[in-house]
Amino acid sequence: MKRNTLNKIAVVFCLIALVACKSKKLVVVNRPTTVDSAAINKENSVKARLAAIRSKQVSFNTFSGKAKTKLDINGNSNDVTLNIRVARDQKIWISITAIIGIEVARAQITPDSIIVMNRLQSVYLKKPFSYVYTYASRQINFKTLQSLLVGNAMPELLNNTGDFQAEGNNTALSGTLQDLFYKLLLGPDLKVTQTNLNNKFGGQSLQVANKVFIQADNRVIPSQIDISSMAGDKKIQVNLRYTQAEFDKQLEYPFSVPKSYEPAN
Repeated sequence: MKRNTLNKIAVVFCLIALVACKSKKLVVVNRPTTVDSAAINKENSVKARLAAIRSKQVSFNTFSGKAKTKLDINGNSNDVTLNIRVARDQKIWISITAIIGIEVARAQITPDSIIVMNRLQSVYLKKPFSYVYTYASRQINFKTLQSLLVGNAMPELLNNTGDFQAEGNNTALSGTLQDLFYKLLLGPDLKVTQTNLNNKFGGQSLQVANKVFIQADNRVIPSQIDISSMAGDKKIQVNLRYTQAEFDKQLEYPFSVPKSYEPAN
């Protein structure tokens, strides 16, 4: 009897050990508080400054992350878990689960289209990528979303027309993109900590705050990403808190709309 009990205890501990080995702990990065000699300074040319920022951008082929998320769409707030998979420049796959672990929705975003399945109501939504503009500015594209998920700067903002200014130990990059005013705030390590886009005439805005940077597979990314977007009277707020993050693993992106599902209104 005692031997059986001990065997059961041993099995439990082995299972715990296996789970611990499979789950990578995210390590918080102690970021510098002052700019080092190789970073941006007043003597650098705009070209050199942009090159320095680009060198700090996260490069990857695939990304997978799990994030506890507060999702608020037009005042309708829900606490969910997002399982995110990204094939760089190709697709973003997202599975949304409720607190009890049931998948309530699945989405697939490509440079051309957006498809969302609502598991609870057995309906689906299929739209061109331009559907994003219902909730965001027209300057947003697939690479924008891809960049925001790993804490990168929007590629379009790293252009030669921006103006650099020091803000304490941080560096601000601001300018205009078509009719959109933008401002990036970069820390001493040149990682993006804030992104602000505003179109006062169009009533459109996007604010992104990156906090608590972690190391994942030799890359430094924010573990807390707060996104607020507004277009007219449409508002969306997403607060991501990554609990898992991995790069360049072989991933699958299962997505198939069941025949019994109907198009959403």
